[in-house]
This record gives sequence, structure tokens and C-alpha cells, in this order.
Amino acid sequence: MSVSLGELARLVNGQLQGDASVEIHGADTIRDAQPGYVTLADNPKLAEKLSESAAAAVLVPRDFPPVGIPCITVANVHEAFATIVAFFRPPQEDRSVGVSTLAVISPSARLGPGTVVHPLAVIADHVEVGAGCVIHSGVRIMTGCRLGDGVILFPNVVLYEHTVVGARSLIHAGAVIGAYGFGYTTVDGQHRRSAQLGYVVIGEDVEIGACTTIDRGTYGATAIGDGTKIDNQVMVAHNCRIGRHNMICSQVGIAGSTTTGDYVVMAGQVGVRDHVHIGSRAVLGARAGVMGDVPDGEAYVGLPATPERQQALIQASLARLPELRKQIKELQRTIERLDKESGTFAQTEST
Repeated sequence: MSVSLGELARLVNGQLQGDASVEIHGADTIRDAQPGYVTLADNPKLAEKLSESAAAAVLVPRDFPPVGIPCITVANVHEAFATIVAFFRPPQEDRSVGVSTLAVISPSARLGPGTVVHPLAVIADHVEVGAGCVIHSGVRIMTGCRLGDGVILFPNVVLYEHTVVGARSLIHAGAVIGAYGFGYTTVDGQHRRSAQLGYVVIGEDVEIGACTTIDRGTYGATAIGDGTKIDNQVMVAHNCRIGRHNMICSQVGIAGSTTTGDYVVMAGQVGVRDHVHIGSRAVLGARAGVMGDVPDGEAYVGLPATPERQQALIQASLARLPELRKQIKELQRTIERLDKESGTFAQTEST
């Protein structure tokens, strides 16, 4: 596929600076762009890399400094570039229609109109699936689950019994929703599993990453709020209540009965202990170890996690430790010398 640069500028409602007749036949990042490709630069710091790129043209924001190749200026670089990438590499539509004869579906399950079920999916008794859902191969939906309209479950997702998934939510491959929580009591020297009678409720417009696990509540629900986005390989333990529109990055671990407000951000590998509350719009920096409640709107970092400014002071102090250690040794030597001189003086006076 080939298109002129002028046509691409019209496609994204951008302003072209350069030759409109330049032929473009692909789109890629600065590092990987080939001759005849268009790329993007969203930061002036990338200007130097542009000079080393093979790209024929670039999408830039309106305040970007002049570059040595044709450019299209737009209001939103990433949105415009996504439109161009989709133009050159349009999403492949799923040709599957209806329910595969190779899927295993209980007679008591109810499927909404327009729902697609791929081969080797298993849907158990009394499951309710809304309209327009897509159930990929290897998915297992256990007894009594309920899915809203437009839900997509990618291959090998497992929903334990009575899981509820809100409309338009998307769960990526290998995620396990509703497994038993890690709760035990020790009786006569043996660990015995505590009650696992709860379930999981996932709100609307939620996205859950590949191989993420969300445990059921002990008696009631573990809940994920509307609009929350959870990355790959995240662990949410039993009885947690995650608020609306949270952003939870990869490898975060959230211990049992923790709650969060709305618009919370947790960066990669954050660890949160049990029975704490993270306030609305709080931000937890990468690898923060949260040992207590975090107030609304605060940014916490470090282990143990503390407010960002306090952590900066701690790190600055740690950086000075070698210097302080050297100063202490010098003080010790000075004290020893003074003690020795004082003893010699006292001995001379006595004689």
C-alpha cells in the first residue's frame, strides 16, 4: 500500500510542511522506520535521533522545532500516528460467527445475541453471557458466572464460579479470576484452608492483563471498579476493593482486604500490605513498599514507602554516608590524640 504524504496529512487533519507528493508506504518508530516510512516524535529531545532515522517524514506536535525532513504537525501526535498505523495495518476482523460446534456449552447457559464462542471454550451451568461477547479458545467459565454486553475473554482465561464481569470489559490471555484466596488457619499443626465462599465482581470498561490473578473474597466480593486498567502479571488478593479508573502496572502485588480510592496509580512492582487504604489520586512509585494508609493525592516512593519529598531527603542522606563515615573516623582519631596528649600533660604535671 502506498499513499502520498499530502493524503496522510488530510487523514489526520494535520498541517504539512514539505513535499506533499512524497510517497509513504508504512509507519514505524524512529528506530525501526525504513525508507519511505513515516514516524513520530513527541519530544524535542528526539530531534537528534530523527537525523539518524531512515524515515521519509515525521509526525510532530505543533511546538516542535524545525527538522530536516517533511513533517506533519498535529494536535495529538499519538492519536494521529495510531490512525496512520491502522491505515497501513488495519485490524484483522474475526471471521468466526456464532458458536463453534467444538465449544462445550451447558444447556442451562444463556448466550446473548451476536456472541461468538471459539472452539474448545467451556461454558458451565447457569452462566449468563451478554450480547456481542467474544469467548476465545481455551476459556473456561465456571458455574453461575455473569458477563455483561461486549465482554472479550482472550484464550485460556479462567473465571471461577459466580464471577461477574461488567459490560465492555476485556480480559487478556491466561488471567485467572476468582481463585481461592491465600488464607489458612493452623489446627493441630496443619494449615487448613479458611472459608472461600466469596466471588469477584469486575466493573464496566475494565481491562485486565495477561496472567493476572484476582482472588475471590472470603465470604463476599473482591471488587474492581469501573474503568480500572490492570497490567500483566498483577496479583490482587482476597477481599480487596479497587476503586474506579485505577492504573495498576505490571507485577504489582496487593495483599488482602486492601482498598483504593479512584484514579490511583501504582507503578511497576509496587507491594501493598493487607488492610490498608490508598486514597484517591494517590501515586505509588515503582517498587514502593506500602506499609500503611496513603492519603488522597499523595505521591509515595521507596521501601518502606514515604512521601516523595521525605524519600528524597532520605536518599540524599544515604548518599552522604561514606563521607560521614570518613568524618567520624577522623573525629575518633582526633579524640584519641587529644586523650593521649591530655594523659601525657597530666603525667608531666604530677612530676
